Amino acid sequence: QLQASGGGLVQAGGSLRLSCAASGRSFSSYDMGWFRQAPGKEREFVAAIRYSRGTTYYADSVKGRFTISGDNAKNTVYLQMNALKPEETAVYYCAAGPQRIGLSHVAAMYAYWGQGTQVTVSS
Repeated sequence: QLQASGGGLVQAGGSLRLSCAASGRSFSSYDMGWFRQAPGKEREFVAAIRYSRGTTYYADSVKGRFTISGDNAKNTVYLQMNALKPEETAVYYCAAGPQRIGLSHVAAMYAYWGQGTQVTVSS
């Protein structure tokens, strides 16, 4: 089970840190990802991590502003989001999937999903 938290209301240019706590099993051997979905839009890849190797992968739109990290001991993945933009208002979801050849931006590659946390960026 994945539990996402840390969403909220922030002004444009502000920061938030999302957390995704895993329970029921260790996800240390999984790839972990963050996706987001704005109203009326498709779910969009944000970032992924394979923290057994320290490998990360970001959508071009968030590179340099967002950082994904993991704490294996806490079975938790984080998404630090800086310089947020109004168009990034969305429900943010964490996900876990079996490790494949490389980190994936495809939602279908992730088998487990959290319930989502709302991020609202005001202009």
